[in-house]
Amino acid sequence: MGSTRPPRGRWIEEGLRALAAGGPEAVRIEALAQALGVSKGGFYGYFDNRGTLLTEMLDTWEREVTEAVIEGVESGGGDARARLERLFTIASSADGPVTGTTADLAIRDWARRDEAVAQRLWRADNRRMAYLRSLFASFCSDEEDIEVRCMLAFSLRIGNYFIAADHGRHSRAEVMKLTRQWLLR
Repeated sequence: MGSTRPPRGRWIEEGLRALAAGGPEAVRIEALAQALGVSKGGFYGYFDNRGTLLTEMLDTWEREVTEAVIEGVESGGGDARARLERLFTIASSADGPVTGTTADLAIRDWARRDEAVAQRLWRADNRRMAYLRSLFASFCSDEEDIEVRCMLAFSLRIGNYFIAADHGRHSRAEVMKLTRQWLLR
C-alpha cells in the first residue's frame, strides 16, 4: 500500500463511486482503501467510522446536485431560457462520481430502504424543482404549465437513463435537442 495520504475528498469520491457501482453495502473501508492504494488506517484520520463517511457522502452529493449546479448555472448570467439551456447542458454532461446519473440512481435506490436517505433525496429534489420553477416562471405565466415543464425536465434527467428505445429517423441527441426546444418555447 502507498504511504501518501489521499485527501478527505478522495475518500468521499471513492465512496460515491462504490455506492454507484454496488449500493451502500459496497461502501466498505477496506475496499475504498484498496481502490485508493492506501492502508485503511488513513481512513480514521478523517472519519470516525463508516457511518460518518456515508453522511459526508450524502452531504457532498446533495450540495453538488443542488447548490453547486445552481451556482454554475447562475454564474453564466443570461435570461431564464439561457440559464435553462445551461442547466440542461450541465445535467446532460454530468458523469462524475458525485453528480453522475449512476450516483443519483444509487441514492434513489438507497432511499427506498433508508428513511434518512429518503429525506435527503426529498430535500434535494424539492430544491431542484424549486429552481426549475423559478426559471420557467420567468417566461410562463400558467402555474400548471410551469409544473408540467418542471416535471418533464426533471423526469427526463432521471428517466432518460432507463429508456432504451429507438427514435425512428432521429438520434437520441436529436430528440433531446427537440425536447429542450419544446420545453423552452
